[in-house]
Amino acid sequence: MSTEKNNLIFGIHAVEMALKAGDQVTEIWLQKDAQNKRLLNLLMAVEKSGLRINRVSLQDLDRLCNERHQGVVASIHAVHLKSEKDLKVALKQWDKPLILILDCIEDPRNLGACLRSADAAGVTAVVFGKDKSASITPITHKTAAGAVEHLELFQVTNLVRAIEAIKEAGVWVYGTALDEASMDIYQADLTGPVAIILGNEGKGLRHLVKQSCDHLIHIPMAGEVQSLNVSVATGVALFEVVRQRNLA
Repeated sequence: MSTEKNNLIFGIHAVEMALKAGDQVTEIWLQKDAQNKRLLNLLMAVEKSGLRINRVSLQDLDRLCNERHQGVVASIHAVHLKSEKDLKVALKQWDKPLILILDCIEDPRNLGACLRSADAAGVTAVVFGKDKSASITPITHKTAAGAVEHLELFQVTNLVRAIEAIKEAGVWVYGTALDEASMDIYQADLTGPVAIILGNEGKGLRHLVKQSCDHLIHIPMAGEVQSLNVSVATGVALFEVVRQRNLA
C-alpha cells in the first residue's frame, strides 16, 4: 500500500468529484465491509469506470490516511500547476479576467477553502507562490471539494513579479488590507478586469505585495471582530466582484 502521500485524496465527495473530472484517479482503496449507501454508490461508479479497486480493511485505510477518509482513499495524478511563463501567455488570451492571488496562505485547509470559493465564483485563475505557501495536499483536495481539478492554478517563484505581469496585461490589482489608505470594498469599482489579493492568515499582505497593488480594499466589519478567516474573506471579495459584474 505504498504510494505518494501528496497524490492521495480521501472522502466520498472528493473522490466523486475527481472521478467526474476525467482521468485524474489512478487507483482506489475502499473499505470492504462498509454499509454506507453513498460509499456503495461510489463503488458502483468505480466498477463501471474500470479503475483498479482495492477492497481493504478499515485498519488498512487508517494506515494509508490518518484523516477522516469516510471509507475511501484514491490515488490521483499529480496536480498540474502552471508556471509564471504560462501565466504571461494566458494573460494575452483572457478577456476581462477575475484572478485570485494568494499571498503566503500556509494552512492547506484554508487554501482548499479559498479554491472552493474561487471555483464557485467562476474565477479565471488562481495564482500563488512556491515559498511560504501551502501546497496542494490531500487536505487541500478534501476541503476544496473538487475545485482543484477544475481551476487554472499558477504557482510562481516571484509573486511580486507575477503581479507586475498581471498589471501590464491591463488587469487592476486590488489587495485586501485594513489600512488607512484602503477603501470600502463596496465602494470600489470591480467591474473590469480584476485581480484580488488575499494575504497570510496572521500577517496579511507582505509589504512588497501591498506596494504592488493598484488599490487596497477592506471588508467593513459591523461587530467587534475586525477580521475574517482568509477563506471567508476570499468568498466575500470574489462574490462582490460577481455581484458588481452582474449589475453592470
